[in-house]
Amino acid sequence: MRLITWNINSVRLRLNTVKRIVKKFQPDVLCLQETKCPDDQFPFKEFEDMGFVSTKIYGMKGYNGVSISSKLPITSTEKKKFCRKNDARHISAYINCKGRKIKVHNFYVPAGGDEPDTKVNKKFKHKLDFLKEAENWFTKKRAKNKDLIVLVGDLNIAPHELDVWSHKQLRNIVSHTQIEIDKLLKFQNSFKFIDAVRFIHGYDKKLYSWWSYRSKDWKKSNRGRRLDHIWISKKLLPHLKDVSIEEEIRGWKRPSDHVPIIVDLDLS
Repeated sequence: MRLITWNINSVRLRLNTVKRIVKKFQPDVLCLQETKCPDDQFPFKEFEDMGFVSTKIYGMKGYNGVSISSKLPITSTEKKKFCRKNDARHISAYINCKGRKIKVHNFYVPAGGDEPDTKVNKKFKHKLDFLKEAENWFTKKRAKNKDLIVLVGDLNIAPHELDVWSHKQLRNIVSHTQIEIDKLLKFQNSFKFIDAVRFIHGYDKKLYSWWSYRSKDWKKSNRGRRLDHIWISKKLLPHLKDVSIEEEIRGWKRPSDHVPIIVDLDLS
């Protein structure tokens, strides 16, 4: 099973790019974040034409939004509201592949604003509260849930020193502060998830999935951050075959500031 996760930054604006990605990489499952599209305006027909037999969405006008599209059967879905906000940041689905049920969680964690201070920045407080609530949710699931789980999405935190272009310059910048990293790792450990990207590629080289629009030449400056993640449950680890970050797509016409990440699972 090949799964792609991507913060698309508007599904309608980048629909042609989706088609190009699907044609090039042939995913079985496509998880998008920041679709920025109300449910009744999602381009379902175009996704059907790409071969996706089912697309489940949790959208809203102009902001956020997540979706899961699958060429494999989806048996059930869930939309989780965090921090009592109906802001379209999570959707999950059970997907059948070769007789196995895979639970896919798709997250879009709040960005957190500019100031890493909960007293003056409500957005930063929301981000930390969101992560704590997600941690508690999965902690409760750990004892009783034996599913094969893939958790993907734009988690808006670069947790390791080599997940940012400069640890020294960014350690007090939102997305790489110690308090965010600690919250993210507690979330990850709540279900003993494995960071699939780093498991495959190791911890000795820089890896990015996001480059700011502010840079005139993103490739030359290469001031990136790894904000997008793929986590897998321990039971799924024996099935993990490969992970790739498709950096080239940042250079395509009218790009998102994020690039897709691909995970390949062998479920035979």
